[in-house]
Amino acid sequence: MKKFANKTVLVTGGSRGIGAAITKRLAEEGANVAFTYNRSGEKAQAIATAINHAGGKALAIRANSGVPDDVTDAVKQTVNEFGGIDILVSNAGIYIGKPFEDHTLEEYEEIMSVNVRAVYVAAHAAVKHMGAGGRIITIGSNMADGSMGPQTTLYAMSKSALQGFTRGLARDLGPKKITVNVVQPGPVDTDMNPADSELANFVRSRLALADYGTGDDIAGLVSFLAGDEGKFITGSFLTIDGGFNA
Repeated sequence: MKKFANKTVLVTGGSRGIGAAITKRLAEEGANVAFTYNRSGEKAQAIATAINHAGGKALAIRANSGVPDDVTDAVKQTVNEFGGIDILVSNAGIYIGKPFEDHTLEEYEEIMSVNVRAVYVAAHAAVKHMGAGGRIITIGSNMADGSMGPQTTLYAMSKSALQGFTRGLARDLGPKKITVNVVQPGPVDTDMNPADSELANFVRSRLALADYGTGDDIAGLVSFLAGDEGKFITGSFLTIDGGFNA
């Protein structure tokens, strides 16, 4: 029997990058997987089709994580399709980089709505359908513990907020045997942060391992936390950044 047989997972922002790697990994390990996408419709449908053709069960849901009703609707669709939620992976996130004095209030609201509010909304909706052994895993950033440089203020603030949320929610849900943790990636080779960008060599110079991580690296840690091996880990921030913050 596969690791996540008879389990249902909802991954937000699951159509590309780290989210796609998580979606595919958990599906390969037997989970029924629902995942959201916003603009990457073709990629999302291709992932869902591949999983279904391989004998798994996948549901692609169009949802803007900046819109609370879209987030709660994604939870409802997952429950309606698969009968519940065992694992929630809040992965959707955005980055807006510019000099601090050039930021607008609208940009602040945008980044906080996706990176923080959506995490709260998804957990609040999903926990109603979770039993003992449930998992809430949020994809944060190593920049919650150390900003890599200028033009990261709003992003670092939003990712730091996830730590406080995780501490409190772990206490609230501990009696229900539901764990709550943050995975904090560092530089990972994705289309949003490619390993061949103009800044890539500078980034590598800051890494103890001297190279970018992959989406599969992050998916492996998520799988560990979501499985039986992770049942005694809660309220924790697990940094996976190639030694960037070392």
